[in-house]
Amino acid sequence: MTSVLAGLALLARWQGDADLQAAVATLPETFEKALSLDWTPLSDRLSRAGSLFVLGRGPAFAIASEAALKFKETCGLHAEGFSAAEVLHGPAAIVQARFPVFALGVEDAALPQVVATAERLAAQGADVFLTGSAAEGAIRLPLVEGVHPLVSPLVLCVAFYAFVERLSRRRGFDPDIPPYLRKVTETV
Repeated sequence: MTSVLAGLALLARWQGDADLQAAVATLPETFEKALSLDWTPLSDRLSRAGSLFVLGRGPAFAIASEAALKFKETCGLHAEGFSAAEVLHGPAAIVQARFPVFALGVEDAALPQVVATAERLAAQGADVFLTGSAAEGAIRLPLVEGVHPLVSPLVLCVAFYAFVERLSRRRGFDPDIPPYLRKVTETV
C-alpha cells in the first residue's frame, strides 16, 4: 500500500497533476472513511460460505487477486480472483443459485464491464455483492465516492482489509495467525 501510494505521489508531482496531488494529500481522511464502511450484507452471506468468486477489472483485478488470497488465508474460504471479463469464459459455468460473488467496482473506465458481469452472474442466480455502483440483481456495498480513479483502488483495499479482518474473527479465525502458515508478514 505504501509503495503504491509513494508511486502515485511521485506520478502526480512529475505530471503536475493537481487533482491527483490533492487526492493523494487527502488520502488519510479518505482511508478513515473507508475503514468505517459497513459491508454487513457480505459478511452475513460469507459467514458460513465455503467458496466465492472475487471479481475486478483494471487495477481492481489486482485487488481481486489479493482479496481472494486473504479470504483463503484469514477466513478459510476457497476464493478465486478473476477478471470481470475473463470469468465469463469458463468459470461462470459453476455459478448457480446462491453462489457468492464479490465484485470490486471503482469509479474508473472498467466499471461498466464490472457492472455488466455482476448483472449477468446475478441473472444466473448468484448472490452478487458489488462496490462502486448499482447493478440489477446485486447488493450494492458502500464505497467512498468521488475519489480520484487512480487512488480509488487503494481506498477499496483499505475497506477490504478492515472487512476481511472482521469476517475472519466472525468465522472463528485469528487473522494474525492463519492456520498452517509459518510466515506471516506484519505491518507495524
